[in-house]
Amino acid sequence: MSITTGTWVLDPTHTEIGFAVRHIMSKVRGKFETFEGSVVTADDLGSSSVKVEVDLTSINTGTADRDNHLRSADFFEVESHPKMTFVSTDILAKGDDELVVNGDLTIKGVTRPLELKVDLLGEGGDPWGGTRFGVEATGQISRKEFGIDFNIPLDGDKVMIGDKITITINAEAVLQA
Repeated sequence: MSITTGTWVLDPTHTEIGFAVRHIMSKVRGKFETFEGSVVTADDLGSSSVKVEVDLTSINTGTADRDNHLRSADFFEVESHPKMTFVSTDILAKGDDELVVNGDLTIKGVTRPLELKVDLLGEGGDPWGGTRFGVEATGQISRKEFGIDFNIPLDGDKVMIGDKITITINAEAVLQA
């Protein structure tokens, strides 16, 4: 599958940037409510790019007290570091409808590589006369690598919060005229 060349902007009402992390014996899931991003598609996939900026103050796990704690210095420290950014460094085809997007993820002033496995869901017209494409993407990071290492010890050498964060992105992007 190929996507029309051009500049695309994420549609915030049809895009979700979410995450999951182990918490004791379950997983906590959340998402970010405010973000913006663009995708530039080129005839040569290697010349294509992705840029996304996420407002960390917009975190939503469904629990206000937890969200406020995540905004604090124990985690994101949003007063000093209100944004998280992702800028692609490489895009590779892995099949007709699969890509790998490699890039730099920056959280709290720390930049580390992130690999996203991307499923292309298609491209087509929308009811408003525009053109859209959709993707589902997943990746994983170590929160400790970004200086987010708050935890509470539990019995048996266990901790309350896992280190690995699974990132999930379900996105629609709109072609700009």
